Amino acid sequence: MGAANSTSSSSSPSAADPVAPKKKICCACPETKGPRDECIAMKGEENCTALIEAHKKCLRAEGFDV
Repeated sequence: MGAANSTSSSSSPSAADPVAPKKKICCACPETKGPRDECIAMKGEENCTALIEAHKKCLRAEGFDV
């Protein structure tokens, strides 16, 4: 029974390691975050979908699940 528990616990970290973020989400992707935030403030969220999606793509590349 102990071997089964160690097998499942060792598979969890290995599944999380490839996508584990290296930074806090607030500090990731400043090159897309700034333009996205400025666009939303000036034009409204509905008019900035391309910048929002670009920021999400960057965050996913950094390992975040968004």
